[in-house]
Amino acid sequence: MKRFKIILNDKVFLKKTLAITIPIVLQNLLNNLVNLVDTLMIGKLGETSIAAVGLANKLFFVFSLLMFGVSSGSSILAAQYWGKGELLSIKRVLRISLLFGVGGSLIFAIPGFLFPETIMGIFTHLPQTISEGAKYLIIIVFSYPLTAITMCYVSILRSMNYVRLPVIITSISILVNVFFNYAMIYGNFGFPKMGVVGAALATLIARIVECASLLLLVYTHKAGDGKLGDFIHLKYDKVKEGGAAFINKLFMSKYLSTAAPVIANEFMWGLGVTMYSLVYGRMGDAATAAITITNTVEQVALVFFFGLCHASSVMLGNELGSDRLDKAEEYAKNFIAIMFVLSIVGAIIVFFIKNPVVSLFDVSDEVLEYVKLCITVFALYMPVRLLNTLFIVAILRSGGDTKAALFLDITSVWFIGIPMAVLGGLVLKLPIYTVYAMILIEEIYKLVLSYIRYRQKKWLRNIVA
Repeated sequence: MKRFKIILNDKVFLKKTLAITIPIVLQNLLNNLVNLVDTLMIGKLGETSIAAVGLANKLFFVFSLLMFGVSSGSSILAAQYWGKGELLSIKRVLRISLLFGVGGSLIFAIPGFLFPETIMGIFTHLPQTISEGAKYLIIIVFSYPLTAITMCYVSILRSMNYVRLPVIITSISILVNVFFNYAMIYGNFGFPKMGVVGAALATLIARIVECASLLLLVYTHKAGDGKLGDFIHLKYDKVKEGGAAFINKLFMSKYLSTAAPVIANEFMWGLGVTMYSLVYGRMGDAATAAITITNTVEQVALVFFFGLCHASSVMLGNELGSDRLDKAEEYAKNFIAIMFVLSIVGAIIVFFIKNPVVSLFDVSDEVLEYVKLCITVFALYMPVRLLNTLFIVAILRSGGDTKAALFLDITSVWFIGIPMAVLGGLVLKLPIYTVYAMILIEEIYKLVLSYIRYRQKKWLRNIVA
């Protein structure tokens, strides 16, 4: 109660938290709602189609986690540089993140285009599922570089407390996606009926519009005495030797020392989570469809909390970069208290609304029952999972304690989650909801160690001094 009195009396903290959190929540909510609509629309094509698209998107899942690592590592530095008032360094961070982001997207897109059946065969042995997923994958990979550009810019904008522009861009993208989904999947408005191919084309068109809209708004939007794009333009840095450098070598070294553990963290964690999909894919289409639907519902349920984590990361980074370490520690305590209470409330709400939500999906009774039980498992673990996200993604990383975060995520997935998945799904051949519950034991291990690391206060430092 004492902590909440402190929070309520700190008007500056509350105002800034809401100002950053709400736009991020709206953007994430819109993104996840369109994923939900995608799943609903594709679900009407049958369990094979929904399983195929779910498995095909595992390649994007690993790529997006790599991008999350790049954008998170970049935002750690950008938030502290913004607090310090160093715009040149923010521009350099953007350049490097684009280099890694777009380069990384091609590493995933090229194999996805050239060998779609081979990639699908990694996740499932069912010929029809492989065929449907390959049709989707060969088109959707063209959206990966566009997604990389968008994520790099959005992460920098958020670090600078510009959080409304991404909401506008996402809104435009979603309208485009839903329209072309309805038109191309089912053959409406004079379009041919294309099924999963139509879903892939709709997403690609939406990503093109999203990226183009972002760049247009960034470089035309007024900010202070000039345009927002002037703050993060990509011009060369002048160097004393008489030339120009697009990438500053010394700055690259600083960037990698902070961001490399985050990039490795997200990539290795994502690769580990993809191993779960290998298990699910061998448990049959019903299990795969159930976990795909569950994950979609989870993303919508967690949207507010992830927005809160993003806000805390930005605010802590700004305070640390400004050398206000006491204020950063106070803010961290506030966010922990808020997350703990709200995650419990959220878990209760998820548990009681699972039946009407699940009834929206047009799948078999077996899959519906699996989804209900998987969502129950998710609700039970929800507070633990969200506190872990706050500790690792927001608090530890905001102060550059990225190696500890790397250790916590990698060991939990590879030493606990994956062995549990293999044991439950392939050895004991347990139902999907039991396997899911076994995997999530990793969250308990992670919470204990992440809290201990938080208490050591090694994250409480200015890394751009």
